[in-house]
Amino acid sequence: MLTAAAMAEDLEVSERTVYRDIADLVRSGVPIAGEAGVGYTLRRGFDLPPLMFTEEEIEALVLGTRVVSSWADEGLAKAAESALARIEAALPDRLKVKVTGSRLFAPGFHVSHAIAGTLAELRKAIDARQKVHLDYTDADGAVTERTIRPLGLFFWGNKWSLTAWCELRNDFRDFRLDRMQAMDVPGETFGPEPGKELDDFFRKMESDEHGEW
Repeated sequence: MLTAAAMAEDLEVSERTVYRDIADLVRSGVPIAGEAGVGYTLRRGFDLPPLMFTEEEIEALVLGTRVVSSWADEGLAKAAESALARIEAALPDRLKVKVTGSRLFAPGFHVSHAIAGTLAELRKAIDARQKVHLDYTDADGAVTERTIRPLGLFFWGNKWSLTAWCELRNDFRDFRLDRMQAMDVPGETFGPEPGKELDDFFRKMESDEHGEW
């Protein structure tokens, strides 16, 4: 019998994740016995069926992993490669070759280490809902100081941009990562505020498309 703590340590996830995944497996019919705080055991002789993907689905996963590995920051790249390795390990032998033999590539020579580092910092700031102070150069070369509420990161094929609520302009703004100069995350957090959230931004964009603004 294995405890959730032991599985969490081995898989490098939280115990909460283990409890959630076990509950999902039980609901799907996997014969797992046990309870939280005691431990879990899988009925002897039971084998999970291999993951079944079509060849196109596997190529899509491989391409997605290579895009993330080439165009995102180091943390996301390692996570994507780890996920693909787990998928490959569970595939039938006849499909594993589609992972190693894919001829779809995503070269990432346009992404500098500086931008990758900025991406990693902004991801953390978004997750923690922390304000960001930055010096930003606009298309005309003018530099302004901004305090922003980072909301979402967008990949455009050759550039990354950040959508944020700009306290200087009192409105939503998009900031290209390659135009960000000095950046600081002082730890000042921001709470939910109607009209200043990512969903509000999407609604505004949708309204703009229909000519309501």
